[in-house]
Amino acid sequence: MVNPSPSQPCRDANVAPLRHVAIIMDGNGRWANQRGLPRTMGHREGVEAVRRTVKAAVELKIAYLTIYSFSSENWSRPRDEIDYLMGLMKRFIRRDLAELHEANVRILTIGEREGVDPELLALIDEAKDLTADNSRLTLTIAFNYGGRNEIARAARRLATEVSLGRLEAAEIDAKLLGQALDTAEVPDPDLLIRTSGEMRLSNFLLWQAAYAEFVFLDAYWPDFGREHLEAAISEYYARERRYGGLVQRSSA
Repeated sequence: MVNPSPSQPCRDANVAPLRHVAIIMDGNGRWANQRGLPRTMGHREGVEAVRRTVKAAVELKIAYLTIYSFSSENWSRPRDEIDYLMGLMKRFIRRDLAELHEANVRILTIGEREGVDPELLALIDEAKDLTADNSRLTLTIAFNYGGRNEIARAARRLATEVSLGRLEAAEIDAKLLGQALDTAEVPDPDLLIRTSGEMRLSNFLLWQAAYAEFVFLDAYWPDFGREHLEAAISEYYARERRYGGLVQRSSA
């Protein structure tokens, strides 16, 4: 576990520059339960943590930030909680889109569209279209997303290409499969953070996180802020990334 520190992230020249941070935002319900509040209050405060984190990512010059907002397994939750989460997503887009656009943030989403409220899909499409040319930070929202499903969908896309004669089965390799994933537009994460003390991926970026550095924080997501992000980044720069070989050294 990593404890948050108010100090600025420390860059180690032996570690490749950090470009992409992915976060499993966990602990909203437990945060609320500890305070005797309904779970919906934890989700509401979790949105505030998203706002703080996006702002910090921009300030810290992170190029890519991916957040796990709603998994394909979350549909098993009570209907009223799901409806509240969908409403939160709508309100986040309506309230924050103009500010994100002004901050030069590009919005992407990964995950399936099937089964999602058409009104929400329209708002998501509006956000993606408006911010398509922005370049300061790419904010990818994993929504109705599951890593195994993503890989299966990518395999089906390639299988279709083979069946249509546009691709030879022997041509399929790791690079080609990666290009068929939802995340084809962004690099693999360098750092993956999970809050709430849990130590598992929960079906998040299973392919892409193959060589990510993991940092697990005890803090629940609604308490997450810049100091936690900085602590995780400092931990990243304190590590040696070998990718199965020798230490990766930055050219900086």
